[in-house]
Amino acid sequence: MSEAYDPSLERVHGLYATMLLIRAFDEHAGQARRDGHLRGSVHEYIGQEAIATGVGANLLKRDYVSSYHRGHGHCLAKGADPVSMMKELYGKADGLCGGKGGSMHVADFALGILGANGVVADGVTLAVGAAQAVKLRGEDRIVTAFFGDGAMNRGPMLEALNWARVFDLPVLFVCEDNTYSDKTRTASVTGGPGILARASAFGIPAESIDGNDVIAVDEAAARLTRAVRSGQGPVFLHAKTYRWRGHLALDPGRYRDAQEVSRGMADDPIARAKAWLFARGVKAESLAADREAAVERIRSAVSQAESAPWPRPEILFTDVQDLGAPT
Repeated sequence: MSEAYDPSLERVHGLYATMLLIRAFDEHAGQARRDGHLRGSVHEYIGQEAIATGVGANLLKRDYVSSYHRGHGHCLAKGADPVSMMKELYGKADGLCGGKGGSMHVADFALGILGANGVVADGVTLAVGAAQAVKLRGEDRIVTAFFGDGAMNRGPMLEALNWARVFDLPVLFVCEDNTYSDKTRTASVTGGPGILARASAFGIPAESIDGNDVIAVDEAAARLTRAVRSGQGPVFLHAKTYRWRGHLALDPGRYRDAQEVSRGMADDPIARAKAWLFARGVKAESLAADREAAVERIRSAVSQAESAPWPRPEILFTDVQDLGAPT
């Protein structure tokens, strides 16, 4: 982090509040899936909140974002409505995607959220395609592609990096390195000197940060988004973090040592921001109230989602790609 970076108390407090909202959302989403109230896959973002929050705080409404299967935090940090998102997870008619997308395919084009993607690294190729369109049209916006460390071993990821460099596209690549690809430790299946070297091999400026330090993420994202907006082409941010839960809500995560998980949870991005604020005079009661406010906001979203109507059967035949004559 730059020594000159000195965020205001108000800014860090806002980042803290966003992280609390993301955590409260996924705490409910994961438990609701385990309790059988949700269908499909739910991949919790718990432990990684600082990355989406710090990057999202430096994006404009007109900017595009692509996500992957662990995408709730990215959507919330970009400004998506938690009520509409919760309705989407519950498959209700008023969800962001009409109840058709569910957890893994939440999108909101009005906010530039191009959607999550269950195919590893394919969200990155969508982001690069969007960036190509932005450049061809001469638009004043950038694209941020979020992806996990496992994506770095996928062909589409390497194609996306190459294409972005060849055409100098306005893309911020953000690798959320939580050390695991599903149930496999990523380092055990990754050859060569690592993630940064792969990005640098394509001539893309790349740097690594502590992804559990929301202030460090905010500083790096501010600097890198400015570089992309100025026309310098793609940049790559490697954010080291740790996911607290299994790969998905129904994964007990027994392939990880309990002590390892405890160490990862001890480096809590929310607790670190809370300590920063407390050390600068924010009262403990105020910080606790922030947490309760986030939880209550999600409680309200859940209540509205549970009482919302189901989609009408006839919409099953809408939003379907048809290569022939429409029916």
